[in-house]
Amino acid sequence: MKSVSTSVCKVFLAILLSILVFLPCGCTTAQLGETQAQGHRRHIRNLRINQRQMMEDIDMVFMTDQPSRLTDRRIP
Repeated sequence: MKSVSTSVCKVFLAILLSILVFLPCGCTTAQLGETQAQGHRRHIRNLRINQRQMMEDIDMVFMTDQPSRLTDRRIP
């Protein structure tokens, strides 16, 4: 019984300490010295870059990133 009581106490203490750490600062996505708007723009930019790179990879897999060499005629 004593080991169960101490383990419950340790878990409770860990939860309490994590609450005390996150309560004043919160779980914000902004870095130190960065406003919320700047953080939002950074996230949007990262998503745009990730999507562009994924589309480039898909084009490379389906070989649509280069013109076809099946004919010598130019398609308008």
